[in-house]
Amino acid sequence: MLIEDFISGNYQKGIEYQFFVPNTINREWNWQSISINKQLEKASLALGQLNSYAKLVPNIDLFIHLHITKEAVVSSRIEGTQTHFDEALLNKEFVNPDRRDDWQEVQNYTLALNFAIEKLKELPISSRLILQTHQTLMKGVRGERKTPGAYRKSQNWIGGASLVDAVFIPPHYDFLHSLMSDFEQFLHNDQFELPVLIKAAIMHYQFETIHPFLDGNGRMGRLLIPLFLIEKGVLSKPLLYLSHFFESNKSVYYDNLTRVRTHNDLLHWVLYFLVGIEQTANNSVQTLERILNLKLENENLIQTRFGRRVNSGLQLHQHLLKKPLVNISEVKEVCNLSNKSAGDLVQIFIENGILKEFSGNIRNRIYLYKSYLDLFENDL
Repeated sequence: MLIEDFISGNYQKGIEYQFFVPNTINREWNWQSISINKQLEKASLALGQLNSYAKLVPNIDLFIHLHITKEAVVSSRIEGTQTHFDEALLNKEFVNPDRRDDWQEVQNYTLALNFAIEKLKELPISSRLILQTHQTLMKGVRGERKTPGAYRKSQNWIGGASLVDAVFIPPHYDFLHSLMSDFEQFLHNDQFELPVLIKAAIMHYQFETIHPFLDGNGRMGRLLIPLFLIEKGVLSKPLLYLSHFFESNKSVYYDNLTRVRTHNDLLHWVLYFLVGIEQTANNSVQTLERILNLKLENENLIQTRFGRRVNSGLQLHQHLLKKPLVNISEVKEVCNLSNKSAGDLVQIFIENGILKEFSGNIRNRIYLYKSYLDLFENDL
């Protein structure tokens, strides 16, 4: 099947509405477009540079938590949540009560992604893994009553207030078993040699078109991208996420998905996806470079200015790379200090411009490693 000749599917009649049934994707794929070859090369090179760079970074796992949190914030933002990056790092008791639902959705995304990455060690990407991950994603949040961890058994739709005025109506649930079976076979079909990045592009389009859940499809579909790249060994560490690329111009993202269904234009979607891989990988390398420079700069500062508090200062700085918002009690526990010594250490961090008071509360003050967090937020 040439990508240029792909027929996306057909509409079938339901009760007072028409739903879209996508064609299967588990087939041999080819293309004639020189543009795909050129963009595939650029995307592969950028991803290779990210992997190589990540292997050179000492203690790379220190920074992965922040990358995953950023992805959780942005992917959830596409669905309408309002949680800010720094807010997502707070403990629940410090979050404004009227924003806790949004905060919890971000936490669930982080939990679901970490859960899925860990599960990859024993399970391939499959319906079993997808369903378990979806259950984690939807637990205790809006949509938790919409059968989390189970494929839908009723009709859903995208846009509009009802099926009558919907922008897009995915396939009837009677088609889900065969479509998801074809989807899973496509992911693991090694009989046909298809570059992993092009496979990932087709995978994401098909999942969003099937829309197998009553809620959480967008987040699950975006979560599957890094998961698939990790499973196939193209991504060595979970450091690349396309949600920011999609969210930077949401209308273009949705339009490109829609155009496959309305104009059979899979070629344009694949090119768009590959551009996203290239740009996101390049941005991730730049962010890692800035992180390393900041880490070295502040470690040198601690070693030259902190006197007898050098060891506890380095210990706290290491902790801040994982969790850049802390309070005195946390510093006390992390560095095994008295209350007064923990407060004195935080004050030295403030005086040297590493920490900044964040909460504004007289009691239970929270302190922020702002320059570090800014390296991630500048991309948002």
